[in-house]
Amino acid sequence: MIPNTETIRRASEILSQIESLQTEFVGLFGGGGAPAAKRRGRPRKAGKAVAVAAAAAPVKRRRRMSAAGRARIAAAAKARWAKFRADKKSA
Repeated sequence: MIPNTETIRRASEILSQIESLQTEFVGLFGGGGAPAAKRRGRPRKAGKAVAVAAAAAPVKRRRRMSAAGRARIAAAAKARWAKFRADKKSA
């Protein structure tokens, strides 16, 4: 569908209303206007507050897979490849 000029004009009006409502919404919560631009270049070093928060976070341990689980996965992969090779050879 190719939009006509009336549709484009109405879409432009809706977009301007959305933008004005967004700025009003941000103003309600003390956002301070337009969002800050994304910083470019090297990231800042973490401050003490960030380091303390990171130290207090619980340590996530890596999950371990049993030998039987690894064997099942390996057997399934070998079966898939065997089927693939058989299909390729017959074609």
